[in-house]
Amino acid sequence: MNNQQVERWAPWLLLLAVIVLWQIVCSAFAISEFIFPSPWRIWTQLVEYKTLIAGHAWRTFWVTMAGFGLAIVVGVLLGFLVGSSRLAYAALYPLMTAFNALPKAAFVPILVVWFGIGAGPAILTAFLISFFPIMVNIATGLATLEPELEDVLRVLGARRWDVLVKVGLPRSMPYFYGSLKVAITLAFVGTTVSEMTAANEGIGYLLISAGSSMQMGLAFAGLMVVGAMAMVMYELFSFIEKHTTGWAHRGSQG
Repeated sequence: MNNQQVERWAPWLLLLAVIVLWQIVCSAFAISEFIFPSPWRIWTQLVEYKTLIAGHAWRTFWVTMAGFGLAIVVGVLLGFLVGSSRLAYAALYPLMTAFNALPKAAFVPILVVWFGIGAGPAILTAFLISFFPIMVNIATGLATLEPELEDVLRVLGARRWDVLVKVGLPRSMPYFYGSLKVAITLAFVGTTVSEMTAANEGIGYLLISAGSSMQMGLAFAGLMVVGAMAMVMYELFSFIEKHTTGWAHRGSQG
C-alpha cells in the first residue's frame, strides 16, 4: 500500500477505530442510552426514523446552501474590494474582524423579530457565520500579490484592473477553495443553531425535540447526519480544487 492509499484510507480507519472504542466503552460500563447512546443505538434510531430524519436533513441542507451561496457572493465581492485597495483594507478589515468576533447565535432572536420563525433566520445565520473566511482568503490572495510581479506587468502595459483580474484572482483560487472548505462546515453550524431556536423543522429542531423526549439516540443520529452532509460538501470542494488548481499543489503530488 503506497502513501496515497494510506492517506485515502486513514480517515476511515480512524473513524472505524473511534466507533469500535465508543461501542466497547458503552457496553463495558453499561452506560445508559438516555445519557450517552452507543453507536449501535444511534444506528438503530437512524434506521427507525430514517424518513423523519431525511425530511429534516433536506430542510437543513437547502437552507444551508442558500446561506452559503449568499456568503460566497458577498465574501468574494468584499474580499476583492478589501484585497485590491490598501485604503479599503485599512478601513474594512478591522471592522470585519470585530464583526466576526460577535457570537452569531446572539443574532438569531433579532433575526426572528425581523423575519419571523422559519427559513429566513437560518439562511441569514448560515450566511453571517460563513462569509468571513471567504472574504479573508480572497483579500489575502489579492493583497499578497508579489510587488515584483505587479511591477513587471505594469511595465508590459497592464493596468491595475488587468493585474487583479488576470493574475490576482487566479492566484487567489487556492485560498478561495480553502475558505470554502472551512465556510461550508460553519454554515451547517449556523443553520443548526438557528433551527434550534427559530424553526419548526430542520435538524436543529429535531435535536431539541429529541432531547426534550429523552431520545438521545435520535438526537445523536441527527448530529451524525449533519456531520455527514458537511463532510460530503467538504470532499466535493476538495475534488473541485484538485481538478482546477492542480498547478498550486504540484509540489505535493506523488
